[in-house]
Amino acid sequence: MVSLIFLSLAAKAQFNVEVLVQAPQHTVGALFIAGSFNDWSPNSSAYRLEKKENQHYSVRLYLPKGNYEFKITRGNWDKAESANDGKPIANRSFSVNGDTTIQLSIADWTDHFTQTLEVYQYSKQVHLIDSAFFMPQLNKHRAVWIYLPKDYGTSKKKYPVVYMQDAQNLFHTTPVRKNEWAVDAVMDSLTNAGAKKMIVVGIAHGGKDRLIEYNPYDSKFGKAEGKAYTAFLVKTLKPFIDKHYRTLSNAKNTTIAGSSMGGLISMYAIAAYPRTFGVAGIFSPSFWLAPKIYGDVAANLKALKNHKIFFVAGDKESADMVTDMKKMFNLLNLNGLDKNIIFSEQPNGKHSEWFWHREFVPFYKFIAQ
Repeated sequence: MVSLIFLSLAAKAQFNVEVLVQAPQHTVGALFIAGSFNDWSPNSSAYRLEKKENQHYSVRLYLPKGNYEFKITRGNWDKAESANDGKPIANRSFSVNGDTTIQLSIADWTDHFTQTLEVYQYSKQVHLIDSAFFMPQLNKHRAVWIYLPKDYGTSKKKYPVVYMQDAQNLFHTTPVRKNEWAVDAVMDSLTNAGAKKMIVVGIAHGGKDRLIEYNPYDSKFGKAEGKAYTAFLVKTLKPFIDKHYRTLSNAKNTTIAGSSMGGLISMYAIAAYPRTFGVAGIFSPSFWLAPKIYGDVAANLKALKNHKIFFVAGDKESADMVTDMKKMFNLLNLNGLDKNIIFSEQPNGKHSEWFWHREFVPFYKFIAQ
């Protein structure tokens, strides 16, 4: 028994990771590290770097064994580190197998360059419903987008609806962005091949509020707003969509989906409102930040019977990502025989939009059955 306890503790061991940063001489303001270990929060006080001499900075992290990605920011993504020409750089990455020291130099910052604002063009099927849709439950406003099937304007059919978080990254644009799911392009391709057609409604997140807006439980990042946000989806946004668009409004035809924090709030939404959402897509969920989610799901297992849930994560994400997701899958699928609950572990999967774009294909095929 002692040896088993030791192995369990060892598997969860936290290692010391020291990040040493050399910033450009013209750097002004506080520096933060944002990555897969803090759900890419660009300005979390817990991940603020300490300034040393001569534009040297450092931060100490405590992380379990695993693979991580990150960037350095000056408080928001408009002030992230860049290449010498101001163009965005790829995510930095590192692996933790023991105590680790990382040394890096920052070439420059994106906001130090005069940027030519690119005008992004969406397909004719993607529309902005409102750039400031009011959320009475939170007394805030959010941009809300909608994708309509190609035959929506020429038919009288009603369609299932998929509600998705992080709308700013959901749809395909011209010019192409590196961080887009391109769900509309995927759906066009699949429906052209005969798959069922659906509507997608995307809700933009609140930027710096994302870690509390998509969390139903209080955390080190602040007082939770996730329960109010979910109530907004159910009591305000969905009734609006059902009133103004031709939808199949029952739970069987209503899906909730998202990645990372969006995966967490989607799991909570289907558990809290099983009569509203009958299907969920849980991509790389941030269950690490909300352990209470397991208790809420356990309390609603009976209500979730016959619901369809698709889980997917990659082995190249944080150390506990797949383990946490597997724990939720096992909770929902005790005998392992429920074909409505899918678990997908991808060896090369990273915490990134390109991965979720790729995995949206099997997810959509699953929910369109």
